[in-house]
Amino acid sequence: MATLSKKQQTEFEAAAFRRLITHLRERTDVQNIDLMNLAGFCRNCLSNWYREAAEAEGVAMTKDESREIVYGMPYEDWKNLHQAEASPVQKAAFEVNNPHK
Repeated sequence: MATLSKKQQTEFEAAAFRRLITHLRERTDVQNIDLMNLAGFCRNCLSNWYREAAEAEGVAMTKDESREIVYGMPYEDWKNLHQAEASPVQKAAFEVNNPHK
């Protein structure tokens, strides 16, 4: 494995995060509940982690601000454009797989 400097590691992690965010913005067909059911996290989780990292460094950030960073638009706009009502099957799977119980 290549030896990375702390700066390189941070830059590569940031690049991977930006690519993940871009991918999730492009894959509007993938619902948050599907992400939660399959991977145990969703776009909202990412926005919460982002906000928590900012706050750990003393930067105040609202939930709406961190969600806009992840979604690329206000969350309510994204929901209206792309979010469908969860099916009974999706909801049942979420109840079984919900990591936040």
